[in-house]
Amino acid sequence: MLNNSKKLVPVGKTHCELHIMSSRFIGSLAYASSVEDARDYVRTIQGEYPDASHHVPAYIIGHDVTQVTHCSDAGEPSGSAGRPILAVLQGSGLGDVVVVVTRYFGGTKLGIGGLVRAYGDTVRKLIAETKRAWKVSAITMKIEFDYPFVDRVRSLVASNSGQIRSEGFEVKVNMTAILPLETRENFEHGLSDLTSGTAAITKLDAVELLVPIVTGN
Repeated sequence: MLNNSKKLVPVGKTHCELHIMSSRFIGSLAYASSVEDARDYVRTIQGEYPDASHHVPAYIIGHDVTQVTHCSDAGEPSGSAGRPILAVLQGSGLGDVVVVVTRYFGGTKLGIGGLVRAYGDTVRKLIAETKRAWKVSAITMKIEFDYPFVDRVRSLVASNSGQIRSEGFEVKVNMTAILPLETRENFEHGLSDLTSGTAAITKLDAVELLVPIVTGN
């Protein structure tokens, strides 16, 4: 069970499209762990739609007091595009996220209010369709144990929100797994009980782990 130190982030990439009064709004959202990742994604989207009227970007990198935010109106009237996108992002609770809303102007002006609604609605649709995960502090472990325990060790890793990265089968099973810091102690106790203390653990690097959120949980 993970506590309040977990941080909400998007998983993968999401795209959506809205048509509003002849204008076409294409929303693109992705995970970005740094400002440079976010800027790279903005450039990628600009390259995918080179003939668009506007590419309006916004991103939130980090969480809480370490958060870095950015938005731009990208040629739209001041306050009509970037800030509405960023406001919806901030309301979602997501961090480490970048959004680009690409607009193809259809010939009918929407006005400031219409643009605010159009850009905001595009991002709301994006967020509604985005898969999410908890980003947590974790540690990599190398675990060595006897063959009869392999299925139960796999289950123990999963029940403690961990992920298995590799398995080797030699004289014993050699598994590399990543465990959230919050569940590490519970995992180690469970492993010791399961194997009667015969399993060996080597702790490696501190990392961050994305724990997918299952729909309906």
